[in-house]
Amino acid sequence: MARALRAPPAAIVEPTCGVGAFLAAARERFPSASLHGYELNERYVALARAAVEGAAITRADFFETDWCTELAALPDPLVVVGNPPWVTAAGLGALDARNLPAVRDASALTGLDARTGRSNFDVSEWMLQRLIEALQHRRATVAVLCKSSVARRLLERAALRGPALRPAGLWRIDARAHFDAAVDACLFVFETAAAGSSDAPVYAGLDAAAPRAHLGVAGGALVPDVAAWRATEHLAGACEPEWRSGLKHDCARVMELTRRDGAWVNGLGAAVDVEDAVRLPLLKGSDVARGARAPHRSVLVTQRRLGDDTGRLAREAPRAWAYLTEHRALFEARRSSIYRGQCAYAVFGVGPYSFAPWKVAISGLHKRLGFALVGPHEGRPVLFDDTCYFAPFAGEEEAREALARLTSAEAAAFFEARVFWDAKRPVHKALLQSLDLAKLAPR
Repeated sequence: MARALRAPPAAIVEPTCGVGAFLAAARERFPSASLHGYELNERYVALARAAVEGAAITRADFFETDWCTELAALPDPLVVVGNPPWVTAAGLGALDARNLPAVRDASALTGLDARTGRSNFDVSEWMLQRLIEALQHRRATVAVLCKSSVARRLLERAALRGPALRPAGLWRIDARAHFDAAVDACLFVFETAAAGSSDAPVYAGLDAAAPRAHLGVAGGALVPDVAAWRATEHLAGACEPEWRSGLKHDCARVMELTRRDGAWVNGLGAAVDVEDAVRLPLLKGSDVARGARAPHRSVLVTQRRLGDDTGRLAREAPRAWAYLTEHRALFEARRSSIYRGQCAYAVFGVGPYSFAPWKVAISGLHKRLGFALVGPHEGRPVLFDDTCYFAPFAGEEEAREALARLTSAEAAAFFEARVFWDAKRPVHKALLQSLDLAKLAPR
């Protein structure tokens, strides 16, 4: 962090100081700076005061503190350091935590995104955004340990909506080794209210001498490598055919069946006898990532397109209807709001494209570009679960040509310039749809 500072700090602040470890390290590195810590836990306050003699340690709730007033009283140059909690708002709720931030929809999510969990925000992101707003009229350096995804969202918001900040860099950290946390993390250093490039150099580690890439906004979105994005910009467009997501049902114990001793068995361990017309071969994301071998699962398909009346199954597939009715309570217990107001046993991610005989598919959750060619199984179209994306084709030849283009070096460079591999779902529809296959050389 020291090499990112314009001058030695006059004051160093840690808004959630715990037992004072960061402030103690700051005292050793910058002995002339005044130190200011804030902490809600009364026992930690006492330990921090004992560990960092002379530091001003205040017992305070971050969410109730007037940070504009607190920070305005401190001299320049000002440095803010810390390690805010790596937990989401939902995580705090599950822990029955009382000191929750007031809910603000910072991303202005609407529709399906807001209803399926994307509006669940990281508390550290909320906290850092509040500090940035408190410092928007003052140039200060902020250095925090946080999830890489949080740093990216802050950079994207600053570049597209403000308030402005100038990143000094992101230094990758092995969170599993240091904190026993299975998450991609970094030391994120930036200046508030500072003009200059919004691109952030990304370093492989704390000891790295040179950045491996520059993260920044290009084409209206944050990308991991601005230079690589520009080098592949000529391939951007709209993919044809359109990429689709797999079937979403949120009732795997009933809907997904596995072949066992010659019978189809559900997730409850019971043998299931339903009409073949409503039971189709299924590949899950893990199957696709392994190369999409012959399916050993099947899935019940209650609709052929969104909005279909599932009541027709009582006439057309009475055994399937009786089976679904037997487990109706499990369907009614589905928590996602997307099923509200829908007919019984409704699914999502279904349409004529779902039943195309040939498809090129990829898992959205796995950390690599693993495209797979999938044809009919025993004369029937193969479906995918909702962790997958696929492009549908009527014939094998055009599907193989699409696969060849998608696995070319050009396509790999295009995707690598735009994908964040540490994301929960690194491969998504918007990413896949942004590559125009027609602009790639025929294979």
